[in-house]
Amino acid sequence: MRAVVQRVLAAEVRVDGKVVGAVAPGDGPGLLVYLGVTHDDGDAEVAWTARKVWETRLLRDERSASEVGAPVLVVSQFTLYGDARKGRRPTWAAAAPRPVSEPLVDAVVAELRRLGARVETGVFGADMQVSSTNDGPVTLLLETP
Repeated sequence: MRAVVQRVLAAEVRVDGKVVGAVAPGDGPGLLVYLGVTHDDGDAEVAWTARKVWETRLLRDERSASEVGAPVLVVSQFTLYGDARKGRRPTWAAAAPRPVSEPLVDAVVAELRRLGARVETGVFGADMQVSSTNDGPVTLLLETP
């Protein structure tokens, strides 16, 4: 499992022109998480990723989202497993198919909520437009061991 985590002042996901998930400007700093799933991911990767997103000290003054109750916006993104090392056309072979990845993305969201996070999401498989105001900027790539 791969997650690109960005510290944001605000972020939103739109589908068909409608906001479906957001970290609103008044919510304070939060995290925008792009989440990709590969074929052999499972429960252990779900737990590890959710814990890392929630507890890693990415916010100002070396604080974590869990310490300040920061909101989290999770957006599924299979392209995190794209490979463009050969040729000009990336391959997506390492990305898990929807029947595998969708339940695991949902499980990460559920685990974040169980840990106490206020979580908003995009719409799995939809054509999404994501906008954000990065803070810092701070961006971290998390990848399960």
